[in-house]
Amino acid sequence: MKEYNVLQYGAKGDGKTNDAFAIQHAVDDCAKNGGGRVVLQSGKTFYSDSIRLRENVDLHIQKGARLVATSNIDGYIRPNKLINTPETALIGNPVTGKPSFVFIYAYEAHGCSISGEGTVDANGRAFVQRKDKYYVTGDFYPRPTVIYAEKSDHITFKDFTVVDAPFWTLHPAGCNDVLIDRIRILNRLDVANSDGIDPDHCKNVRILGCHIECADDCICLKTSKGNSEYGPCENIIIDSCTLISTSAAVKIGTEGVDDFRNILVSNCVISRSNRGLSIQIRDGGNVENVSYSNIIIETRRFCPDWWGTAEPIVITALNRDENTKCGKVKNVRFSNITAKGENGVLIYASEENPVEDVSFENCRITLSKSSKWECGLYDLRPSLDWGVEKHGNSAFFIRHAKDVLITKTKTAFGAPCDSYMHAVDAGDVDGLELLRFEGRAADPALDDIKLENVRRIM
Repeated sequence: MKEYNVLQYGAKGDGKTNDAFAIQHAVDDCAKNGGGRVVLQSGKTFYSDSIRLRENVDLHIQKGARLVATSNIDGYIRPNKLINTPETALIGNPVTGKPSFVFIYAYEAHGCSISGEGTVDANGRAFVQRKDKYYVTGDFYPRPTVIYAEKSDHITFKDFTVVDAPFWTLHPAGCNDVLIDRIRILNRLDVANSDGIDPDHCKNVRILGCHIECADDCICLKTSKGNSEYGPCENIIIDSCTLISTSAAVKIGTEGVDDFRNILVSNCVISRSNRGLSIQIRDGGNVENVSYSNIIIETRRFCPDWWGTAEPIVITALNRDENTKCGKVKNVRFSNITAKGENGVLIYASEENPVEDVSFENCRITLSKSSKWECGLYDLRPSLDWGVEKHGNSAFFIRHAKDVLITKTKTAFGAPCDSYMHAVDAGDVDGLELLRFEGRAADPALDDIKLENVRRIM
């Protein structure tokens, strides 16, 4: 593989000089010559405006090298093609449109990659301000996305580290054949919207062996309105990851105008998270054929600014607003799941659109109070009719579902909370099967299993 040394193109690597011109020149030359590797050398710090990746170019950040994003918002590529306006008007829609500002950008850059054991420093501290002791936001919204690859196939991200993202970290959109292998994302746990990896309308994605710490979601599958030309999000494998999040560790939705299907999540450890595994459908896209297996989950509630009330597993299907009817969720499997946290499993949908065909096999669900924050809550945001709702917490809380199987599963209660209730609290369920299930209520005076309008109990 031919290598292109950015120092030979005039980069200084002193952490002060803006090296964007030299790095981009090396990338462009590499692409013109059929591809190869652009090398950022060990021991150097490259301060830079935005970089655009090209087809068959590997941006290789050597171990000990650091690529630092500019603190000047005018130095960022703008996929939304925003016109120059005062800073107060630099506003896009972060979840229904394409990113407004991007540090590393790829468009139709088939075969491109970022590799090496070096670090991308996203310089998030330049774009945020503290709201309170638990939460940081910014002067404008959305803040820069770190890496955005659109309509680029056969792409790879491996071995490098990203730190201090001011907004989403790695956002592939409309891409086919995406490999994300052994990267580290180390974001501050109080920075809003600093998602880890957000595959959006992507197909054939493998996220393997990654460690992610971030505020908001670690890994979130999306089908956003802004990229709706690219079709469903499908054929996704997430395996052997360690995840810490102030929102959900692994989430499907909430942005979902197209379908999600054929998704495997396995062999992961989730710790110190506000939520574990979450399916939140609010738009027209459907979810089907999802399997979660061999996962350990530990949840605790963070401050009320974040969505979620320490639910280890969440499936909700609710209309976003008066003009948006949500899609269908069906055929979701959970097996060999061990969860301990301040809340239990939540399945919640509307009467006209129940969640269908959900199974839990060989699972262990333990509720145990560990934070100072209020319990006795379930978070149904965003939703036309619901918000954060007060209700006693049970190991399984199910409303409006069809064909739910809970087999070879145990529930328990640890450190007490006054709002802890039943092993199972189910209402408006058509077909509930409890097979070799073991669970007791938190209080012996309560029913272990509470059922209201449950048909076909097996």
